[in-house]
Amino acid sequence: MASEFAEIISSNNMAPLWEVLRGLTPREPLQKVSPTFWRSNTIKENMKLACEFISAEDAERRVLVLENEQLRGKSLATNSLYAGIQMILPGEIAPSHRHTASALRLILSGEGGYTTVDGDKVFMSPGDFIITPTGVFHDHGAEGDEPVMWLDGLDVPVVQMLNCGFSADDPDHKQEVKYPADYSGTIFGNGLRPISPAPKRTYGTGSIFHYPYERTYKALTTMKAAGNFDPCDGIKMTFIDPTTGLSPILTMSAFMQLMPEGFRGQTFQETDGAVCCVVEGSVSVVINDEPFQFEQHDVFVLPSWSTRSYESPEGCILFSFSDKCLQEHLGFWQRRVVSN
Repeated sequence: MASEFAEIISSNNMAPLWEVLRGLTPREPLQKVSPTFWRSNTIKENMKLACEFISAEDAERRVLVLENEQLRGKSLATNSLYAGIQMILPGEIAPSHRHTASALRLILSGEGGYTTVDGDKVFMSPGDFIITPTGVFHDHGAEGDEPVMWLDGLDVPVVQMLNCGFSADDPDHKQEVKYPADYSGTIFGNGLRPISPAPKRTYGTGSIFHYPYERTYKALTTMKAAGNFDPCDGIKMTFIDPTTGLSPILTMSAFMQLMPEGFRGQTFQETDGAVCCVVEGSVSVVINDEPFQFEQHDVFVLPSWSTRSYESPEGCILFSFSDKCLQEHLGFWQRRVVSN
């Protein structure tokens, strides 16, 4: 009788909820990805091969996708995040294009690189945080004498899930610069908001897209000097749009975190899975009771709801990005301290 019932409802494109209910509504988040990691030396060696294999123009974007080992072939670092490593050689241009997916970037190495977002051009240095919002033209290039490499993060999985992705190539290949140098950062990033004349928003819904590392570093070290540290994170700051106080990308949050010398953090869990990169120093991370050691420019994944704790004898500055702001907007995000 059960098999006949199953066959009848299956033929009508139906299925019994009671057989799949617990998979749809688990008691707590399932561990669907692993704490996959990519060592800095491996990244550099493989990117060197990529530069010999293809030009930035022929590839459109010379990027090595960072795939979680449990999600191979899906271009996923976590269930909701794409991550990759991109490099531009001196004199190259990554052609101007646009897409629905928003992107963020952490510059890893090289001087003289630039990105242009809707006619606003900024030069990039190691440690800088850059965003390219949804639906605006952007191109990259290297005008110095050394390669420029960065970590990319995109909300492609969210866009794909909603089936709302569009993209287009810019017929001009390289954008015309329309504004004075660092226009957005200067106009909106100094504690002022213009009233009259009302400035043009240069892109999307945000106000700035370039966050220089020297300013980020100063903010972190000033907080360090004040002597207050979170028992789990040390000092953790999130990048915001200064005109709203919200994440400049509505689907992804990005963070810069300082752990002082000798830091030993408590074990905790968070529902947002994250992609992390060591900017300076080194850190030991215990993820689901498994210890890992990470050095400068190593990249690793913190799975959603995994237990994690940090220890850094020499001190560390850690960059990360996740879907935290999206989870918070939906009322989903949770954090739990496991041990004191």
